[in-house]
Amino acid sequence: MDKFLVYGNPIAQSKSPAIHQMFATQTEQAIHYEKCLSTKESFVNDVNEFILAGGKGANVTAPFKEQAMAMCDQLTERAKAAGAVNTLVFSAGQIKGDNTDGIGLVNDLISQKVEISNKKVLLMGAGGAARGVILPLLAQNPSQLILVNRTMAKAVTLAKCFDSPNLQVISFADTENHAFDLIINATSASLSAALPALSTNAITAKTVCYDMVYGKQLSPFLLWCQQQGAKQVIDGLGMLINQAAESYFLWRKVKPDCETPLNTLRAELTAAPSKGKS
Repeated sequence: MDKFLVYGNPIAQSKSPAIHQMFATQTEQAIHYEKCLSTKESFVNDVNEFILAGGKGANVTAPFKEQAMAMCDQLTERAKAAGAVNTLVFSAGQIKGDNTDGIGLVNDLISQKVEISNKKVLLMGAGGAARGVILPLLAQNPSQLILVNRTMAKAVTLAKCFDSPNLQVISFADTENHAFDLIINATSASLSAALPALSTNAITAKTVCYDMVYGKQLSPFLLWCQQQGAKQVIDGLGMLINQAAESYFLWRKVKPDCETPLNTLRAELTAAPSKGKS
């Protein structure tokens, strides 16, 4: 039976084992998937020991995504663009690194019937969560992908990592002069019940608002967007499951359906308070 792990610190809250077991049941494959609490000092050794024990692949969450990237013999273009790795594939003595966060976001949006092509998109944040989704979003050919961040210089630096005329940077004050088709919150504001300094003018009756945070209830940001009359609000649970599905595909060469895991985890969230980030 092929063995897989997810590394993180903390890791007890991870839903990855449950998600991948649902994928395995659905695709009629036998896998063994566990959580591993690691440390920055032990991470590299932990991965190498898992490979020696016959491990076939691993997921990586905070705070090890950059360390995982440094271990890789090969990197996909989206991993290079993200500057971090969340999926490791072990094969023929090589470690291949990928980042499935961005495609997980895009696939969730597509499943929710949200159009990106030729649309004006605002991405809030300039940290790792934002960087990881820029390349897949640009691949959907939005008319504009605009970055905004509390520290504008950080957003400018991030934009310079991507060679695209459709990628621009504005300040939060400038959002007063724009209306968007899609707004994506990649900041950590919702985890502390805070709101980004976004102008109400940015949201119209045709705006879809997305928050990478997920929980039993809508985040403060999504509740605020509802109050502003947004067309649709979506949390990050689907992104979590879709990025896992992409990892599963890299390992097993079969793409699982995300609907059943999404419904199962959504029901669990309604049963007990929970909050997380994809």
